[in-house]
Amino acid sequence: MPKKFLFLSLLALLTSSVQAAENKMRPGLWEISTSSPLLALAEQIPPDQMQNLSNLARQYGFEMPKIKNGTANSKVCVTKEMSEQNIPPYLYHRQSGCEARNATRVENRYSADLACSGKQISGEGKTAATLNTPESFTGQTEFRGTVRGVAVDEHADTSGLWLAASCAEANPR
Repeated sequence: MPKKFLFLSLLALLTSSVQAAENKMRPGLWEISTSSPLLALAEQIPPDQMQNLSNLARQYGFEMPKIKNGTANSKVCVTKEMSEQNIPPYLYHRQSGCEARNATRVENRYSADLACSGKQISGEGKTAATLNTPESFTGQTEFRGTVRGVAVDEHADTSGLWLAASCAEANPR
């Protein structure tokens, strides 16, 4: 499995669901959990290759989340400005050649279409999230396309839980 394939797929699954739930979220430190069949494969990657993957993630400005039993756990700082957005300002990171389109919000539910046309990843998908309370959300992401020429048909479930009012109260990595 190509290292960039796993990283870009992981990036797509994590960021799209996380960002979709930001409106009216309580600002501060959040723990984000994402599970998918693809993440279950991550534990099979040898440690030296996982380190290379982590280094690649840093090049894109991300820290590789901890992955165990098919679930990636990470900590994200949600600023006050992010939590006050009517429509989340960035549902998807363009660094991978993807963007969110048709982002909508109805009450506490958010959704967006994902469109990817980069050199490494191309395809489309959908993401949706529900802000259950100001301190928790759940979401799903579907993506179908190719990553470095490899066909991908992936589903991920994401949840978020508020941990602390200040991101300084815990190390967000």
